[in-house]
Parts: sequence; C-alpha cells; structure tokens
Amino acid sequence: MPRRHRSMEAVLRSDARMLDEQPRDYDALLEMVGDRDFVLLGEATHGTCEFYRMRGQITRRLLDEAGFDAVAVEGDWPDASRIHRYVQGIGEDTLQQSFEDFRRFPTWMWRNREVQDFVQWLQSRNVALAPGQRAGFYGMDLYSLYRSAEAVIGYLETVDAQQAEAARQLYVCLDHVRDPQQYGRAAATGLRPSCRESAANLLVELVRKAPGYLRAAVRENGEQQFMAERNAHVVLRAEQYYRSMFGRRIQSWNVRDAHMTDTVLDLRRHLRELGRPGRIVVWAHNSHLGDARATQMGRGGEWNVGQLLRQQVGAERVLLVGFTTYTGHVTAARDWDLPPERRWVRPAQRDSWEHAFHACGKDRFFLPLRNGAASLEGDMLERAIGVVYRPETEMASHYFDAALGAQFDAVFHLDETTALEPLDVGEHWTRQEPPDTYPTGL
Repeated sequence: MPRRHRSMEAVLRSDARMLDEQPRDYDALLEMVGDRDFVLLGEATHGTCEFYRMRGQITRRLLDEAGFDAVAVEGDWPDASRIHRYVQGIGEDTLQQSFEDFRRFPTWMWRNREVQDFVQWLQSRNVALAPGQRAGFYGMDLYSLYRSAEAVIGYLETVDAQQAEAARQLYVCLDHVRDPQQYGRAAATGLRPSCRESAANLLVELVRKAPGYLRAAVRENGEQQFMAERNAHVVLRAEQYYRSMFGRRIQSWNVRDAHMTDTVLDLRRHLRELGRPGRIVVWAHNSHLGDARATQMGRGGEWNVGQLLRQQVGAERVLLVGFTTYTGHVTAARDWDLPPERRWVRPAQRDSWEHAFHACGKDRFFLPLRNGAASLEGDMLERAIGVVYRPETEMASHYFDAALGAQFDAVFHLDETTALEPLDVGEHWTRQEPPDTYPTGL
C-alpha cells in the first residue's frame, strides 16, 4: 500500500466519527461552528435523500442552538420567496401551495419530501416566535429572469405607479419570446441589443427611491423593498448570465456563483439592519460550496461561493461542509429537461475520495478536516452528480480532481444512500434501474 494511502487510512481510523442517526451525530460539527457567520452545507448530488435530510437536521440545530436566522438555498429568488412568506406566517398559502412556484426543471431539487418536512418544521417553529425573531428561507440563484422582472414591476405598482410603467418600458427589450436562452443567444451574437443598461438603470432607481417607498403606508414594506431590490439584481445578473452562456463556460459559471455570493452577503446586511444576527445556513451542491481553489475547476479559472466567501469575509467566518457517497440510488434525469428517474449510483472509482472512504470500513461517518492532515490535502478524484446522471460517461461527466483537505472544513460520508422522493412522483421515478446492467448494459 502506498505511504500516502496508509497515512490516509490512519487519519480515517483516528478522526472519522461514526454516525448512528441520533442528534448527537452533529455535536462535533456544532462545536466547529463557534461564532462563524456562515455554515455552507453541500451535497454530492442533487437527488440524494440523506443529504437533504441531514442538512435539515443540522439546520434545525443551528437555528435553535446557535443563533442562525436564515437559510439560503440553490433555488431561484422569487420561487423561494413564496416559501419564505409561508414560514413567516404571511399570506394564505398552505404548505403544498407554497412550493408551487418551483416550476422549471429540475422541480424535484426543492419540490421533494425532505424539503417539505423541513419547511413545515420551520413554519411551526416560527409561529411560536415574535415576527422579528422568525427565521427566513431564501433563494440565491439567478435563472428567474422573467419572473424576477415581473416581481419588480408588481412591487412598484404598489408604491409608485409611474415607476412601474417606466420599469415595463425598461424591461421590454427582454420580453421577446419569453425564453432567456434565446434572448441570451440573440444578445450575445448581436441580433438584438443587450438589456443590461436598462436593467442597471432600474436597479439604481429602485435603490435611490427606497427611502420614499419605505415611508409609504404599505404592509411589510421594508421586506418587500428588499425582495424587490434582490429581484432587480437577479434581472441584472441573469441577463449577463444568459448572454455569457454563448461564450466560454467559465464566464457563465463565474457570473452565477458571484451572484449567489452577493445574494448571501446582501441578505446578511439586510438582516443586520433589522437587528438580527445575520448568520446564514447555505444549501447547495458541493461544487458551489467547497473552495474552488482546491479543485480542478478552480485551477482552470472558475470560482465559487465557498471560495468567494472565504476571501471576502475571512475563512474563520465560514464553515464549508461537504457530503459524499460511495453507491446507492439517486434521483436524476438522463438528460436536461427529461423526467427524473430513480437511478443506481455506480460504485465510486478506485482512485477517488469516495472509494478511499468506503475502503476504511466505516459505513457512515463525520470527518473534521480542520487539522489539515497531509494525506487529505493531495489530489484524488471526487464525484459530482447534478440533476443529470450519465454513468456511461461517468469519468468525463462526473469526476474532477480535488484536494479534499483544502476544499472543505469537514465532510460527512455515507457509504450507501437512497434516492430523493419528488413531490410529483411519476412512472419514470418509481421504476428502479436494475444495478446488474452495469457495466455491459445487457
């Protein structure tokens, strides 16, 4: 056995803490949190039940025991806003109705049983508290170009009818075929003018006139103003994102992760202006939350939320937590815009972190990485499954080099995991893919 592998095995034997599905599983993690402002909880796939469940359990304890007061997720701002209103006790939505704005592919990322259970718990927790003490639920993504534009106009109609009409005129260049990718392609190739200047002008005006709007006699106006400003930011960044999709991939990735980082930081500022701690739990994929500088993607020029937060607020204010699995089942599509399926996750490649964790003989464990053991700092393969899973091209589609000890502060590993159950279960999801078809496909 190579010396590095022997060293890694010794670290895993001494430092990995077995999980027994009890609340105490997270005691060591909460000790690591201390007074940090941000805890970033990742996932190796967008469709693993245990990752969502465990993030929910950890977040409950962070809200109840550590003074955190917001959850920000890898979902669109206006979609998550409906859930936010529900958990705040605002409006008439039922639990099921609060999820209805998650309409675009992949709906199962947030329309699933585990998130629904967490949201129900959060609403029950909040109603027992004064409004100023209730935790919020926010989206930080930018795909909602048109829905965010509509939300800005809808808000302005309540406080400034003239400015609402101006917003319609400013945003009119976006509204051609109501397809953001078609807009992006046309703007990137010069077939139509970019709307960036119009979007920027509207955001400037919205912020400039905020004091007057806040004096208006509109219910919940302070929160509505903040929501509108963030939606205006989404329009600005989404317009840039969809144009950048037709350039180098690195550009669109960096636009998106910079936007998510700005959203989290702006949310902290807003909460602190309200007299709140402004401590935020973030849920997103490992590829967004582990420090990109420790990965193949970062060395190629891509950055991400974990890296940017460490750089902008200090590594001591941020805790980066990854989640990995060796095998099991995952909810994922075979290609973009296809229905979700319950698919078998192939056993991890032998030269991967996941395989090393499997080989240590500990089925489910928590591994603190803060001591920076040398055996965990060098590169090995790491697997990432998003909303599409392509096992037939797994090495090219789902693996990248990463130095785990520098990428995360801690990792949860589960040797075998189960598929996330969508709220809208279809025939494709309920049909299990038989594992004995691999690798021949026969």
